[in-house]
Order: sequence, then structure tokens, then C-alpha cells
Amino acid sequence: MRSIFVLIGVKIMKFSKIVCLFLFFLGVSTFGQKDSVVAVPLSQYPQELLKTDEFGKKYYYDERQKMRVYEINGETVIVMDELVLVNKPKFNNQLDRNYYFFLNKKLYRVYPLFTTALQQYRDIQAEMNNLDSKAKRKYIRDRQNILADQYEKQLRDLTTTEGQIFAKLMNRATGKNVYEIIKELRGGWVAFWWNVKGKVADIDLKEKYDPHANRTDEYLESLLQSNWNSGYLQPYPGAKDFKVYK
Repeated sequence: MRSIFVLIGVKIMKFSKIVCLFLFFLGVSTFGQKDSVVAVPLSQYPQELLKTDEFGKKYYYDERQKMRVYEINGETVIVMDELVLVNKPKFNNQLDRNYYFFLNKKLYRVYPLFTTALQQYRDIQAEMNNLDSKAKRKYIRDRQNILADQYEKQLRDLTTTEGQIFAKLMNRATGKNVYEIIKELRGGWVAFWWNVKGKVADIDLKEKYDPHANRTDEYLESLLQSNWNSGYLQPYPGAKDFKVYK
């Protein structure tokens, strides 16, 4: 019988305060087929896939199970990703409850578009950082209009609610609102007119994502955390960097 040590970080999040609980389970015996966490000794993972943590320790990261696998003193040690548990918002009435689940359906439709747009935006920013001035100008001509057009097409194809969710997710992930992104890629005049069009469709491209102050954003943050925890949606890179402040 092989012992596996499991370290789980759990964060219970309520928008008025955050409480962190760390549970350390020792002496977990070999996992059977019905167990939710399965790991093998570190030596059995492909060596080229191993990473090094901030303390210089080698580990394998299991993307599906959201955990790190270490070998310490001959024992297999599993460090689970921190789990953020968000209390469901208190609903004042049945309409609030219906709206919450309505947003969940819209989130499912928007999320794949959002993650694609986010990755494209980050890729183009990373590539520009490695170019000299002349190459950057050519790159801007060749690529930035294409990326901006994709943002614009997505906004045109989405419903009003879906457009609002897309804009809020982009702000959560980048710290920039959609107006600022379009301005960065296409210039201030184009961004101005897209903001006008957005407001006609009841989508404010300049609105910030604020789960503490905005009830729709509070619902959206709760839905994001719930779907990430359950595995229905995969967190985008850097999703945990966002913090809710009063």
C-alpha cells in the first residue's frame, strides 16, 4: 500500500470578507478507481513536462485534476490548486433567482468566444514586445486590424446580455475595458464610435467589472467560480489574479 500526501488549499469567498482555510490530509492510501484524485510517482511522468517551483523543487502539473505532484523524501505529495468557494448571492425574489440562471446560460455561450479573444489579444501583445519599431509598424498594419475586426464581429453577433458579459469578462481578465482595447488596436476615433454603437445596444464598453458594487457582476463572479470548481468551464490563464475589493 502506497501513501500519498495531499495538500488542499480552500478559499471560502464572500464579497464582504475572505476566509482562507488550509486542510492537510496525511496518510491517504492508494487511490481506487472511484477516487477523484489519481497520481503516480514523479519519476513516471515525462521528464520534459516537469516544472520547477519557486523553491527549486521539481513537480508535475496535472491540468485535468488541477494539482501539482511532488516527490519528497521518497513519498508522493499532491498539492491541489486553491479552491475558491463563493457563496451564492442572496436572492430577493424569484425574479432574481431566474436572472441568476439566465446569466449562467448566457455565460456558457459567451465564454468560448471570450477565451479565444483573450488569447489572441495576449498573443499579439507578446509579439509586439519582441519587435523593433519598424517591424512593429508592419505588424500593426498586418495584424491589429484583423484582431480588432474579430472583437467587433463578436460584439455584433452577441445579444445585448451576451455583449455585456463579454465586455465584463475582458475587463476582469485584462484590467482594460473593451473601449480601451479597441482604442489601443484601432485608435481613439474608432473606439469612440464603437462605444456609441454599444450604448445604443445598451452595452457600455467603458463599464468596469465590479462584483462588490454591481449585482450583475456579483452574480457573474459567483457563476464563474462555481463553473470553474465543477469543471464545466476551464479557468483562463491568470483567472486567479483577479481580486474583489470593497
